[in-house]
Amino acid sequence: MNTKRFSSAALLAAFSLLLSGCFFTPGKFTSELTLKQDNSFEFSYTGEIFFLGLSQLAQMGAASDADEFEGGYCFDEETFEDRDCTAEETAEQKAEWDANADARAASSAKEIEQMGALMGGLDLSDPEAGAEMAAKLERQRGWHSVEHVGNGVFNVEFSTRGQLSHDFVFPMMEGFPLPTQFVQLILRDGNQIRVEAPGFAAQDNAGGMPGMMGGMTGMAALAAAEEGGDAFDPGFPKMDGTFTIVTDGQILANNTDEGPAAAAGGQALRWDIDSRTKAAPTALIQLGR
Repeated sequence: MNTKRFSSAALLAAFSLLLSGCFFTPGKFTSELTLKQDNSFEFSYTGEIFFLGLSQLAQMGAASDADEFEGGYCFDEETFEDRDCTAEETAEQKAEWDANADARAASSAKEIEQMGALMGGLDLSDPEAGAEMAAKLERQRGWHSVEHVGNGVFNVEFSTRGQLSHDFVFPMMEGFPLPTQFVQLILRDGNQIRVEAPGFAAQDNAGGMPGMMGGMTGMAALAAAEEGGDAFDPGFPKMDGTFTIVTDGQILANNTDEGPAAAAGGQALRWDIDSRTKAAPTALIQLGR
């Protein structure tokens, strides 16, 4: 695999994720949800959030723009096996590469501009984009601390509490399309609460951002192996955290390995989450009628 082709392919794949609203994922984190019979709740998330687009995508785009011609692939028309290109074939490929230089640059610039528009109008090439995003989040209620530590990684402290009079989603960000949902609470008739955490699964069959991040990281590793040298390293942080639900209500269903355990204030469900987690945490809880 040609590493420069990987950079362009990764840029395009990541751009597709941005269009669908899937552009960030947890890193190292601790998250807890408390549900009480009186319909009150508390939710917290402390740890890393990785934003695809701040530095990685801009770097991918810059790498794509700066690509130098390295020659393409040729194959035997009878056996379809790879072979060395002739000097004439290489010259033709180089001429085509040069002819498309302006088009490649324009396409890359347009994609990065569109990605910035999807991320609240941020200029992804601006070194201060991370600080600007942190400031936007900190002005929203619940985001007590947001620090950009570089490469699209933010250390955050978020917590909120209230009454469950409507569905709840975390995170929700002003000026952004509905992003990857880490945790969502869905209110059902009969005062049942469906808890789902699609953002806390690296290999969920539903796909989405976490699974795609693993795929792109794998592509980079494959490129490194085949090139025998330094390939483009996305540097994505690995998901590693815990999600805990504490409730004095009745736990009707859950997909933990161990089931509920006694805890102060009721029972607790705990999920240990990492890059091998296949199923997103889910639970169905009956609160007071």
